[in-house]
Amino acid sequence: MADFVDYVVLHAKAGDGGNGCASVHREKFKPLGGPDGGNGGRGGDVILEVDPNVSTLLEYHHRPHRHAGNGKQGMGSDRDGANGEDIVLPVPNGTVVKDARTGEVLVDLVGAGTRYVAAQGGFGGLGNAALANAKRKAPGFALLGEPGDGAEIALELKTIADVALVGFPNAGKSSLVASLSAARPKIADYPFTTLIPNLGVVTAGETVFTVADVPGLIPGASQGKGLGHEFLRHVERCSTIVHVLDCATIEPGRDPLTDFDVIEAELAAYGELQDRPRMVVLNKVDVPDGRDLADIVRPLLEERGLRVFEISAATHEGLRPLTFAMGEMVARARAQAPVEEPTRLVIRPKQLGETGFAVRRVDENTFQVTGEKPERWIRQTDFTNDEAVGYLADRLERLGVEEALIEAGAQVGAEVVIGPMEGGYLFDWQPSEGTQSRVGGPRGTDNRLM
Repeated sequence: MADFVDYVVLHAKAGDGGNGCASVHREKFKPLGGPDGGNGGRGGDVILEVDPNVSTLLEYHHRPHRHAGNGKQGMGSDRDGANGEDIVLPVPNGTVVKDARTGEVLVDLVGAGTRYVAAQGGFGGLGNAALANAKRKAPGFALLGEPGDGAEIALELKTIADVALVGFPNAGKSSLVASLSAARPKIADYPFTTLIPNLGVVTAGETVFTVADVPGLIPGASQGKGLGHEFLRHVERCSTIVHVLDCATIEPGRDPLTDFDVIEAELAAYGELQDRPRMVVLNKVDVPDGRDLADIVRPLLEERGLRVFEISAATHEGLRPLTFAMGEMVARARAQAPVEEPTRLVIRPKQLGETGFAVRRVDENTFQVTGEKPERWIRQTDFTNDEAVGYLADRLERLGVEEALIEAGAQVGAEVVIGPMEGGYLFDWQPSEGTQSRVGGPRGTDNRLM
């Protein structure tokens, strides 16, 4: 069973807001003491939070559907409903959040404690106490709670390690991780043993760093061949790149220099990795032919300005100087790197002057109204209560929807859809007839609808 998952699609559902309460205060000698219905509670949010103790997305691979708590309904005696409980989902440092449908990057979560609200809870509905005013002293209705957001997001982990071990399949990268650290990856003598990155913690004096065994690369990986992009993204955030070259390969057309050039070309084609410090490890020198080949290749690589180490991951030969050399490069990179700060989430307010809605003529007698406010008000309205429907009409008129419909050419009885054409609310439009139309009727009714 997999113990490391670096890509999942998460289905997040925030909690629904609780309904407001329509209630009238009653006590002895005060049969109608005024409205006292409380507001509904707010739905809980689905929140992603960077947790340094989490290193995989495995939990969301097994349980991809997450739901926050719903808000409670308001009650009489001015008692508001309880808010729904937020659900906080821990994710590893370096998790990229994308829209699963469009692939758009929503946020890059870096830094312990960084939070991102993946799905926002719905607002609770107002109770009739909050809706009372001079003209409507005892509302016989309350607003419904709004449904919470639903989100389908992709979580992609770009491993944050200090050192990336890169090289062809079966070059000995997993064996090197096992030799340098307490990690125990699966190791065998055939290509593509490693299908997931293996992480190991290495200590070199006072420097403690993480080594990532990036699964084997092949020519064309930068164009997505094999599992190219799946592998290469784990190199992006490593500060140091270590080439592990196989000095005992028996495959035709392969040698350490050719392997090095091929991997360098893939790294260069994938992204801006040219500025990362590098070193080269010539592995499998415990094999007689391997040591001879390493002695030939080493000076050629050093001429390119590279530090070269001859090692055997199997017998641990040469590991100590390699460990301290990697520690020195990591310490140097950390000293030069800027201080890591939690991701800053950008809030983009709407431009001044926006009406908040739009009217579109669909055909000769059908019009569509879209916009955050009118669509939200539709969700809040209890259409079984005439007074609530009249209150909605008042809100739409004050927003300017009626005037916009008239300008668009709507006639009495025209079909108006608020929201999407499929699933929106459809009604026959009857324009208001002046201020007298806003005088309420008996409790729970509206004289415009009687």
